[in-house]
Amino acid sequence: MSKYNESVIFDINFILNRISLGEGQRVAELGCGNFGYFVFPAARLVGTHGRIFAVDILKNTLEDIKKRALQDNFQQIETIWSNLEIYKGTKIDSASLDRALLINILHQSEKKAEILREAVRLLKPGSRLLVIEWKNTANPLGPKIEKRVSKELLKEAAPKLGLSLESEFEAGPYHYGLIFYKL
Repeated sequence: MSKYNESVIFDINFILNRISLGEGQRVAELGCGNFGYFVFPAARLVGTHGRIFAVDILKNTLEDIKKRALQDNFQQIETIWSNLEIYKGTKIDSASLDRALLINILHQSEKKAEILREAVRLLKPGSRLLVIEWKNTANPLGPKIEKRVSKELLKEAAPKLGLSLESEFEAGPYHYGLIFYKL
């Protein structure tokens, strides 16, 4: 995995506005990473009546986010350990989320379909899944080209998972974004 600062390569507020985060929503960043680049801005958008689930497989990552959430009084953030590659392995109720975020996660796994299936399980019908991944072009950051996830492949797989493509966008100079609607 490359060392980079997501807050530099992403316009986080632009991305979160694309999926219409709002007061009182239940949102999970699946594979949140240790800095919570999207967790904390999302917590501000859902407010104190919303819930943000910071989900990751690395326990020390979750501890860092938990400490910062307590320090900055983000009571709406809950950390959850999970192996996203295991169906029903995430301790969040099925069909309970308004939004789920998979940001730079799929390229890290050989079990991309399982991760997508788990994300879809968590979403309510009519809710949205945001996927952001590295573009399949050579650039100075990111994983090797062969590890990157083709957006065409994701769009092709979506209907089989009960998803419909709502929109796609440039998520930054090195990334694409896809927003899927759960049928």
